[in-house]
Amino acid sequence: MRILAFHPGAHDASAAVFDDYRLLAAVQEERLTRQKGSGDGVPWLAIDEVLRIAGWTRRDVDAIASTRAFYPAGYVRGPLHREIDHALRRWRGKEPGLREMWRECQRQRTSDTANVFATARFLAQNGFRPDTRYVFANHHEAHALPALFFTDWHDALVFTADGIGDNVSYSIRTLQDGALTCHFGDDRFLLRKLAANSIGQAYSFATALCGFTKLRHEGKLTGLAAYGEPTLAPEIARHFRLGDDGLVATQFPGEVEIGAAMARICQGASRETIAASIQKVTEDLMLGLVRHWLERHKVRHLGLGGGLFANVRLNRLLAESCPLDEVFVFPAMGDDGLCVGAALALLLARDGLAAWLQHRYRLDTVYLGRDFDGDIDAALAETTGVRRDAGAPLPTTVERVAAGQVGAAYLGRMEFGPRALGARSILASPADHAINDNLNKRLERSEFMPFAPYVLDEDAAGVFEITPVNRYAARFMTITCGVRPEWRDKIPAVVHVDGTARPQIVREPENPLYAAILRGFRDKTGLPVLVNTSFNVHEEPIVNRPAECARALVDGRIDFVVTERAVYGR
Repeated sequence: MRILAFHPGAHDASAAVFDDYRLLAAVQEERLTRQKGSGDGVPWLAIDEVLRIAGWTRRDVDAIASTRAFYPAGYVRGPLHREIDHALRRWRGKEPGLREMWRECQRQRTSDTANVFATARFLAQNGFRPDTRYVFANHHEAHALPALFFTDWHDALVFTADGIGDNVSYSIRTLQDGALTCHFGDDRFLLRKLAANSIGQAYSFATALCGFTKLRHEGKLTGLAAYGEPTLAPEIARHFRLGDDGLVATQFPGEVEIGAAMARICQGASRETIAASIQKVTEDLMLGLVRHWLERHKVRHLGLGGGLFANVRLNRLLAESCPLDEVFVFPAMGDDGLCVGAALALLLARDGLAAWLQHRYRLDTVYLGRDFDGDIDAALAETTGVRRDAGAPLPTTVERVAAGQVGAAYLGRMEFGPRALGARSILASPADHAINDNLNKRLERSEFMPFAPYVLDEDAAGVFEITPVNRYAARFMTITCGVRPEWRDKIPAVVHVDGTARPQIVREPENPLYAAILRGFRDKTGLPVLVNTSFNVHEEPIVNRPAECARALVDGRIDFVVTERAVYGR
């Protein structure tokens, strides 16, 4: 079955394609619009991109899986007069505004989205076959399933948390004895009164109160938290507590009241204090909740999904404080990963749990975007002000980085998710703490955490506190861990003030040149890590197309670019 899956979000829209259980491609809409966090309903650019990668047309698609997010109102089924009104607007070139499908389900008092959505109209107007199967996935199920599917666990707690989706902010599932049980957060809760208990929303309000942008800059608070004291935590915690049922209890009637309470509590406080306080409350609340469910079901594995688990400090706390054999965070943990989960939900419903579990596999990479290796060298060679170095890519890159230059790796397929993982990464020596300020200035960033390091698989446990619990997660830079004391002063550019780092563990088969550059740098300098930060400037998505790479080089954001074939400098 050829499956197209997408998340038509108001932010972080994305699309993916599966050939049955094989994930072929996944792309965020922002990579194509060049607008950070892009989302304006159906992500047509990402849809056409993943179909192009797969070599399919829209007519080749056998099934579509979507979340219940934003569609043009013309695809909402309703009374005849409304349908006529929408048709007249389209005829006049005035497309009706967007409607959130789960809220339309609530208005029409049905959890069956097929009763609300004009499936035949959507398929006909957008070039799909009329027999294409169309299904809608629950928001939190779509967060949860990738955190389980890309493992080989026989038991697990799968926990999701974000702002709100399909009328809830959390979901709790356990895998035990061959059964996957949802304890909270599925479609049974779609039509109930909303419980305004989202610590993720409180975190977003805190982000805005610190002067940053909600739903985009929460990671800045994670870094700032280490510089402040959590003096506001007791007052915030008074509004969010763990109930006896293992769920988050509050007395807020809605999101507006959460924001008002956060504004009142944080008034006059420094951003460091606000960050430290909301971080502590989030950590304490989530740790209590996860411990409750682990103890209740006696499982030893933890899968995490949803935007709250972009919080790498929180993920470390859970991994180190709970009795676990392994923790895994799906690399696209936010709403951009929902497209993958929607397809997995379709497959689970089609085949049943036993067959679905048998098809699971561990992720090697998330290189799921378009491969520009055939285009990048020509694009750079034709760019005015760019020259090709005479040397081979590997030794030339090692020499340049060892000499203190800043380069960018532009290798193979684009990464999926928020992290650069060696396909579109900026590389630099970790030996000089000043590189943080210098590079942030060149990239027009204002960051409070150090750059992330990447490390070879064979060196990881010697430099960082890597264990069987966190090793899988650390391959995708979704968790922090301690830096071993003997290395902290030697690699200051990648060590936070609390002695931690957010490493990426690299294995050679997945990206041979990326690994070889680090091995060459290690052999030359004795330092077993390199800086890896995303190849982008402030408020822009990670570089995708060759032209964006060339512009960054010409603009002086970096000193050179390494491709599979050559090194290019200004």
